[in-house]
Amino acid sequence: SDLLAEGDEDPSVSLFREYLRLRTVHPEPDYGTSSGLRYWLSPQNVCPGRVVAIMTWMGTNPGLKSILLNSHTDVVPVYKEHWKYDPFAAFKDADGNIYARGTQDMKCVTIQYIEAIRRLKAKGQTFARTTHLMFVPDEEVGGHKGMEMFINHPEFKNLNVGFALDEGLANPGEAFTVFYGERNPWWLTVRCPGSPGHGSRFVENTAAEKLRSVINSFLDFREKEKHRLNTSECFTLGDVTTVNMTMLNGGVAYNVIPAEMDVSFDMRIPPAVNLQEFEEQIKRWCREAGEDVTYEFAQKHMNQTVTSTDESDPWWHAFSCTCKSLNMTLKKEIFPAATDSRFIRAVGLPAIGFSPMNHTPILLHDHNEYLNEQVFLRGIQVYEKLVPALASIPPQPGEE
Repeated sequence: SDLLAEGDEDPSVSLFREYLRLRTVHPEPDYGTSSGLRYWLSPQNVCPGRVVAIMTWMGTNPGLKSILLNSHTDVVPVYKEHWKYDPFAAFKDADGNIYARGTQDMKCVTIQYIEAIRRLKAKGQTFARTTHLMFVPDEEVGGHKGMEMFINHPEFKNLNVGFALDEGLANPGEAFTVFYGERNPWWLTVRCPGSPGHGSRFVENTAAEKLRSVINSFLDFREKEKHRLNTSECFTLGDVTTVNMTMLNGGVAYNVIPAEMDVSFDMRIPPAVNLQEFEEQIKRWCREAGEDVTYEFAQKHMNQTVTSTDESDPWWHAFSCTCKSLNMTLKKEIFPAATDSRFIRAVGLPAIGFSPMNHTPILLHDHNEYLNEQVFLRGIQVYEKLVPALASIPPQPGEE
C-alpha cells in the first residue's frame, strides 16, 4: 500500500523520501549517489573524502552580503532491531508519518530549502541578495572535516555570508523553537594517581579515595544544576550546565590496589557562565581530592558568541516578522547540544538554528525517528516566505 500511495504523493515528499533512502550514515557515509542537482563541490584539499557541496542562487545585487542555508547530509547510526520499520526505507504510515533516520535531523530541512527555492525560481522571482545552499558531510561527528575546516577556507570567505540558517529541533507543542546560541561542550578526564599495594591492606592515599572525591564534587554540582532546571519556570536545558560521568578506567586485578584511576565527564556549559571561573572550580575540586590529581581536555570550546534576537537587528527582524505573518509562535532558546552553527558564530556571523517542525516529538538520534508529511510540507511554505524576506533586506551600513 505504501508504494501504491506514492502515485498521489506530493513530489516534494517523494524527493524527501528518496533522499532518506540514501545511507549517509556514519561511520562510512555513502556520498556516491548523485541527486541530479547542479552542485559546486569544494576542492578536495578542504578534506579528502568529505565533500562540501554548495548551490548558489545569484542575487540581483551580488555585492551585498549573502544568505547561507546550511544543512548536513550525514546521519547517526541506527539500532535496526529497535525500529518499527527499516530505518532507510522511508516508510510512510496511514497517518502520513514518514519513518527514517534523518527525517528530523536534518534531511527534512535540506529538501525544504531546495523545494522552497525551486518554487520561488519557478515563479520567476529574484531578490537582491545571493542565497547559498550548503551541504556539509560530517556534523554528526563534530564537523571537524566539514564546517570547522571549510569556514576558514578562502572559498567560504568568497561566499560573502551575512546571515545563516542552520538546524534546530522539533517542538511537541504549537510553538516553533529557534536557537540563537549554544552551550560549550567540555570533555575532560581527571587522573587520580595513588599509592599501589596489596588488596588485603589499608593503604593510605589510594587512587580510589581521590576518585571518589572527584566524582562526588562533579555529581554534587550536577544535582544542583538539575535542581535549578526543575525548580525554575523560565529555564530550559540550554540555560543550565549538564554534567555526565561517561567513562571510568583503572585497575589491573582484584587483589591489586591500582596506581591510577581515571574518570571522564561530558559537560555542556551555557553562554552566560564565566568559563575561567568554571575551570577554577574544576581545579579546586581536583585539589580537594588529594595530591597530584590532574585533568586534561579532550574538547574545550571557549567561544560564547550568541546571535542577536533584538528587533533592532535587521536579520532577526526579517526572520521574526516573517514567522509572525505566518501566525507562528517562536520560542527562543540556547541549543542544549552542538551544531555547526557554533563554527559560523565563532567567525562573527549571525546564525539561527531553526527546523520548522511543531506538533512533533523530539526524536533526533532516537529509534523510530519520524516526521509527518504535512509538517514537512508546511516547512517548505515557511522557507518560501523566509528566503525572500532575508534576501530582500536592504543594504546595511558598509555594504554599498
